[in-house]
Amino acid sequence: MIESMKTWTINRPDETIVNTFIKELSIPSIHAKILVSRGFSNVEEARSFLHMEESCLHDPYLLFDMEKAVERIHQAIETGEKITIYGDYDADGVTSVTVLTTALEQLGANVGFTIPNRFEHGYGPNIDLFDELHQTGTSLIITVDNGISGLDAVAHAKSIGMDIIVTDHHEIGDELPVADAIIHPRHPEGDYPFGELAGVGVAFKLACALLGEVPEELYEIAAIGTVADLVPLKGENRFLVKEGIRRMRMTERPAIQALVKVSGTEQRTLTEESLGFMIGPRLNAPGRLGSADPAVHLLKTEDKMEAMSIAEQLDALNKERQALVTKIADEAEQALIDMYGDMLPYVIVIAGVGWNPGVVGIVASRLTEKYYRPSIVLSVDLEMGIAKGSGRSIAGFDLFKELSKTADLLPHFGGHEMAAGMSLSVDDVAELRNRLNDQGKMSLTDEMLTPQLQIDVPLEIGEIDVDVLESMELLRPFGMSFEKPVFLIENLSASSVRKIGAAKNHLKLELSDGVDTLDVIGFGNGEIADEMSPGVKLSVTGDLQVNEWNGRKKPQMLLDDIQSKERQLFDLRGIREPNRWISIIPEKNNLFIAFQETSIAFFQPILKNIQIHQFGQTELSETDHVIVLDLPSGSEQMKELIERTNPKRVYAHFFVNESLYFEGIPSREHFGWYYSFLKKRGSFDLRKQAQELSKHRGWKVETIYFMTKVFSELGFVKIENGLAIVIEDAEKKNLSEAPSYKQRERQIELEQMLVYAPYMDLKKWFDEICKETVNREEQLWI
Repeated sequence: MIESMKTWTINRPDETIVNTFIKELSIPSIHAKILVSRGFSNVEEARSFLHMEESCLHDPYLLFDMEKAVERIHQAIETGEKITIYGDYDADGVTSVTVLTTALEQLGANVGFTIPNRFEHGYGPNIDLFDELHQTGTSLIITVDNGISGLDAVAHAKSIGMDIIVTDHHEIGDELPVADAIIHPRHPEGDYPFGELAGVGVAFKLACALLGEVPEELYEIAAIGTVADLVPLKGENRFLVKEGIRRMRMTERPAIQALVKVSGTEQRTLTEESLGFMIGPRLNAPGRLGSADPAVHLLKTEDKMEAMSIAEQLDALNKERQALVTKIADEAEQALIDMYGDMLPYVIVIAGVGWNPGVVGIVASRLTEKYYRPSIVLSVDLEMGIAKGSGRSIAGFDLFKELSKTADLLPHFGGHEMAAGMSLSVDDVAELRNRLNDQGKMSLTDEMLTPQLQIDVPLEIGEIDVDVLESMELLRPFGMSFEKPVFLIENLSASSVRKIGAAKNHLKLELSDGVDTLDVIGFGNGEIADEMSPGVKLSVTGDLQVNEWNGRKKPQMLLDDIQSKERQLFDLRGIREPNRWISIIPEKNNLFIAFQETSIAFFQPILKNIQIHQFGQTELSETDHVIVLDLPSGSEQMKELIERTNPKRVYAHFFVNESLYFEGIPSREHFGWYYSFLKKRGSFDLRKQAQELSKHRGWKVETIYFMTKVFSELGFVKIENGLAIVIEDAEKKNLSEAPSYKQRERQIELEQMLVYAPYMDLKKWFDEICKETVNREEQLWI
């Protein structure tokens, strides 16, 4: 067996609907399965989803307070008032600032922007910054991607004579700020048709209303922020991203070209993954380490040299951020080991002095991904006596709800089920750790602490080809609420298994269903090659892509997980010296078994630190790995061994100290000649004359002794002090009636079947035994 790293839940789409989609939408089966697995059952709804047009964008004036906001902004433009766009320091925030400042500049506004520094000002509206803006002449503030929870700061801005328009998309509290207008897709007094816009989506809608048309040149900016903020990619969000990426692939915008270059991507093949993993992090980097302003300057510049210069700065900051994350993650993991050893807590709470608070959320994500535990990482400021940090959770552990139970320790905290931020006194960190661990112990089961993999698109290899994979563009973008599919292909055999890479730490498989083949690449999974016996049936999950090499395109799967439910048989036959195979035996849950006492005497001096058990002389119990050192007496012993130990893997050495297979059994002619020889002589001294007879007939001495023993067992001769004496008038009997003859026949048959048979023949015999064992177990349950 090969155990999957995650617990698989397989959801198979309704084949009737799949076939309807294939026919009515003229799409490949893979596309149809993805749509059905994502909840589509109506042909027209699916068609509209696949072929979105600009008409799917809603009238911006459906947003509550939009008319009021537009009127106030146009008034400010007409009177030359100074307008400041107040943003946020993440990718959604800087793209929101870019969209709205660009639109206002096109209208001739006197506009600038301010983004709070995460370390100096924190998130959202800040009273000190508002005072600075007032002192420098700002009379109208427009927040983007923040503001809905800034009650005190907004009230302060109004008290000193500034007007403020809030545009935001975050959760709305019980009380709204006293702003001049609040544009929010889920405004409690509004009725906007789509409530899942990112901050940049809300800014884009305001830009549309201000300009009186859709600013098509800003689609690409809106796409970046929408993907980076992980909002559901459906409705307007899906169109913004789809259209934005289409335009980005051919844009002349210096920022996009520069970001593509420094991130090592190709502009013509940009996808939502490029935005999420390559471009978004570089726009996020400056705000995580200091001022986010350079990200806005980059997005707005029309100068290619300036764009490249800023992009290189952002790339350097991103590398610095990555190094910082790696360093803190390493320190956090070491602290975890020092604190708990091999026993992981139910909830990980790790704190470090001086850790950058801008990246602790990423570190928490890494810990949660690696250990599959809710994780909180805190940055400790000893001078202030405060610990600030972020947490990430797993399914079944509502982090916000669990933190609420410790609210007496947390002066400030917020978030949702899967992520949260908090600050607390340094003195309370240990108590928070203990309480959350106790809460986790009460609510988290072993099953919940095993990573889950939701598989929703089972396939056959025959459904996959280059044209089909390239046409997946129709389904993109994938993301929240339209997740990238997890493909499953079942019951495959590996025609080729290789470790690749300089360190041989990657896996390459060629898998076949008997008709078609597919290459599978498992990065970092090289060790699986050692766990895979020939001919084993495999199921694999992962992502499908087109691999292009030397101008030739070929489908391949990037492996996510792999499993086999078959017991595996590993062939150690013919490797006589145990030191040549012992290293591939897993160290834990082992049973070394021998059927013959003589085998234990042979192996024990070699396998010095390993206990060898003799079959029939030891109590057998379930274990993962059974190493069979020598030959059983027959199939029944192997069945009993498998039945009692229920192993995942069997390593067959099947050592034979003195093989009889090639020596065989003397022929009837040999027995006949030898018996006639004995009758003529009446007696034969084996000790003195066997060697001489051996040379005369060309037989082995052992053969002569064996035939003599057979005759003795049949009553043809008797042996006294090494002398074989013929018994006159002995009853005729068949040679096969002699126990030693039967034993030799059985020994040769076993050697032929177990020692010298080709591997696939041996595996067939083994699979049959396992099948009979399962059937026997099932009968016991009936």
